Amino acid sequence: MPQLVVAEEPSMDLPIIDLDVYRSNPPSSSAVQEECARAASALITYGALVLHDSRVSESDNETFLDLLEDYFAQPDETLKRDERPELGYQVGVTLENTEKPKCAVDEPCLDVIERLAPAERPLDISAHQPDPKCRFFWRMGDPAPYATKFPGLNAENVIPESSDIKERWTPVMETWGKCMKSAVSGLAEMAAAGMGLPAETFTDAGRYGPHLLAPTASDLEKYGTKDTILAGFHTDLNFLTIHGRSRYPGLHVWARNTGRRIAVSIPRPKPDQPGSYLLVQAGKQLEHITGGLVKAGYHEVVVNDATVKTVSARRRDFPDRPLVRISSTFFWHLSSDYDLSPIPALAEQAKAVRAANFDLGRDEGNEVKYEPMKVGQQVQNELKHIALLA
Repeated sequence: MPQLVVAEEPSMDLPIIDLDVYRSNPPSSSAVQEECARAASALITYGALVLHDSRVSESDNETFLDLLEDYFAQPDETLKRDERPELGYQVGVTLENTEKPKCAVDEPCLDVIERLAPAERPLDISAHQPDPKCRFFWRMGDPAPYATKFPGLNAENVIPESSDIKERWTPVMETWGKCMKSAVSGLAEMAAAGMGLPAETFTDAGRYGPHLLAPTASDLEKYGTKDTILAGFHTDLNFLTIHGRSRYPGLHVWARNTGRRIAVSIPRPKPDQPGSYLLVQAGKQLEHITGGLVKAGYHEVVVNDATVKTVSARRRDFPDRPLVRISSTFFWHLSSDYDLSPIPALAEQAKAVRAANFDLGRDEGNEVKYEPMKVGQQVQNELKHIALLA
């Protein structure tokens, strides 16, 4: 187990973890053990990290972004045919002004905002209506060899009807989705090993998870004014979220032990360096199973000065392309029927971390009780909070 709490203020730069070290060396080697400990420490300290994977192609991400820009540039009446509200929007498209930021009405979340210094708080969501973003969910899970109690969370994919989109859709979505799934699964193994668990602990629990390639889209022609909230302050309900690079800045994260807003910038590989850098964030399922040792990472997406500057540059350099901000996002889940409860050894470590942070003057708010439940129930509970499930 890595050193869990340090007295000095953590860096504002997210740690970079190299998945290649884990994949190319024996599990017992000191290089693998050290890198796994760094991965676990990053998730405990920041709730987020940057992951390098030499097998992930930058060009695949560009192809994916092109496809999704074209898809979301279609008229709303065309997009609406791909909605599945009766399934909690867990496959297909979710149109703008549907998903609500949970934190606008959630007391524990509002308490987190209140404890931040005024200059470090997110843009005000107290009067914020549903987010002006669209989303598409493309399921990337393996079918379970048993009857799930949560069929609505494991529904069939929706393929867009528009012919020029349809013929490109499945190959591009599957190619990029598999890259992201492989990378985040490897990171899940590293995190487990770094926390003193068997490496397969989390990946076994997520073997039949309803993993989702989940790009969001924000129309910057309509919502490109500075300080527009595209996705209000929130955490993700899943286990781990992984992002490729977006073409437009605007993502802010809050590291657990800094209390400061961090503008995320994913580094680009050097010209002679293979692969890609990806952003990974902890979600609620990871927080639950670790008993709060890892906290789900808070984040927002807003139009900031860098977004406005990039819009101007894209309008000049690519005048024929839609001005749509696509997030290249993948949600990795635990299996819906998995019994979710804190792992005792990690829960004990969580108590020690909380006490040590308290002694250092870091107020983490009221202690959270993580009740045992099926993962599918946890997901449904969260979906009701954000108005995607009645």
